[in-house]
Amino acid sequence: MEQLWPLPSPEAADVIRAVCQVLVAEADELTDVLTGPARVAQNDPALDSDASLAVEDRQLNRSDLLQWLTSNIQHPGRRVDPYLGPRATAYIRDLAARGLAPDFANGWRAALAVAWRHWLTQCVATCTDPDLLVDVLDITAQSMGQYAVDWFGVLREASLADALGNADAGAIAMIQTIASGTSIPQEYAEGRLNYRLARPHQALVLWVDDPEHVDALEDVVTALRTSPAGRNALVARASTTSRWIWLSGNTAPDLHHIEKLITGSPFVRTAVGRRGPGLDGFRSSHQDALAAQAMIVRLGSRRRFTAYADVELIDTLTKDRASARRFVVHTLGPLAEADEALRQTLLTYVQCGFNTTRAAATLYAHRNTVERRVSRANELSTVKVEENPTHVAAALLVLDVAPDIASD
Repeated sequence: MEQLWPLPSPEAADVIRAVCQVLVAEADELTDVLTGPARVAQNDPALDSDASLAVEDRQLNRSDLLQWLTSNIQHPGRRVDPYLGPRATAYIRDLAARGLAPDFANGWRAALAVAWRHWLTQCVATCTDPDLLVDVLDITAQSMGQYAVDWFGVLREASLADALGNADAGAIAMIQTIASGTSIPQEYAEGRLNYRLARPHQALVLWVDDPEHVDALEDVVTALRTSPAGRNALVARASTTSRWIWLSGNTAPDLHHIEKLITGSPFVRTAVGRRGPGLDGFRSSHQDALAAQAMIVRLGSRRRFTAYADVELIDTLTKDRASARRFVVHTLGPLAEADEALRQTLLTYVQCGFNTTRAAATLYAHRNTVERRVSRANELSTVKVEENPTHVAAALLVLDVAPDIASD
């Protein structure tokens, strides 16, 4: 690419390289700092409600950040060639296929303002020569601004034609119309989806964390569709890494069987909504499943199968991770980082109505073992279970979903 500004002096190049090396080591933390303001500025609710898209949006931000930093480590001050790799291209095509158009320009402006402040702070900390610092900032300001311009050029040139021909595009558009609460004739929606809406529905979101595991996702979807529960399934390709599924029928699907089927793959994860009838059930169950997926991603949980009915309270408690951590630590104290068997026993004991015999049967443990564990767990807990069982149980449930939250 044509160089549009003078190359830096050797001294300025050394400063640019040194600062980039520091920031590359902090790339994950810096990506999170940039992604928040960019997401708000993009003003697209779909990125907040669909965790798979949100993950890909963050990955795109991280990729752009590393492209600029590593290029400036190798060739300080030179114009940086934007790169949309296969994963970024797939994400952009997913957006186009679903008719989504985040305001990338506004997002870039917001992220660039934050990035420049971090860059400026690190440059000032690295370079004590005022004249040299001016040269460094002058060159890198031009480089960052031009990188944004060049990135949008690459985005415009990206081929999105194939995505617009996605066979699922019409179904996704109809699903999003239903999910938004827009009034729509049921018969018309059924015709567009080729799926009966008058029955009860249970929605699932299946996803993989890495696009390299998409084949495993497709294998699980195929297995689910050929199972008894999947005879009347609606499956839509929500993105490269996620599928939206509805199971319908007068008999509720066996979630234990579905869990066993899905968790046979080490890469596929699942969120399940509560079952509900008709259009409202179709919509609310899907929203439940999306909320469960978003919570799992937000908390960095390793859970493979999550039913929203089991974690609705946890979702509410953990909207803010820092607040959730404080609640867990203040409630459980040392128990938060004690043996998991103690926490699980105490939680089961509370869930069994403080009945030791029932808890022992649930845990397949001896009654005396349960009594010892409950006693020891209660000793460690700051809030005693007999004083506030609701808070203790809630804190234990948070830890059950996100075991690492207390050690943040």
